[in-house]
Amino acid sequence: MNALVPQLQKRFQDYLISLYQQGFLDDQFSELRKLQDEGNPDFLTEVVSLFFEDCQKLINNMARILDQTGNVDFKQVDASVHQLKGSSSSVGASRVKSLCVAFKEYCDTQSLEGCVSCLQQVDYEYRLLKAKLQDLFNLEQQILQAGGAIPQVDIN
Repeated sequence: MNALVPQLQKRFQDYLISLYQQGFLDDQFSELRKLQDEGNPDFLTEVVSLFFEDCQKLINNMARILDQTGNVDFKQVDASVHQLKGSSSSVGASRVKSLCVAFKEYCDTQSLEGCVSCLQQVDYEYRLLKAKLQDLFNLEQQILQAGGAIPQVDIN
């Protein structure tokens, strides 16, 4: 085992805890981590990758709909927001999920300005979370390549 492993494991633990403390992730992410094992070592990465692909499609779809000046179908936007809220909830993307709650209210009141603003915030948070989780997964890979094991992290 590489001498770097304990340092990498500590960085991994500290970084993961910070993602929870900053509200990026919630307990659902922990539950998904528990489902990953030797038999399916890429489970979490695959689930999160699908989430990000789905997010990007939904964000692009909502942007296209909201760009229909004077003819915005708020029901379609609301359906996409609902889908995004569900998928972000299922992976533990707490900040994205929270924004979807406010976004839904703007859809209900048919506030184009509010919807556009929320969409920009959702897009920002999605990109930020994606970068942070990519960093986390890169740390995991460094630990494994150095011959170490991914530490269990108690978030509570």
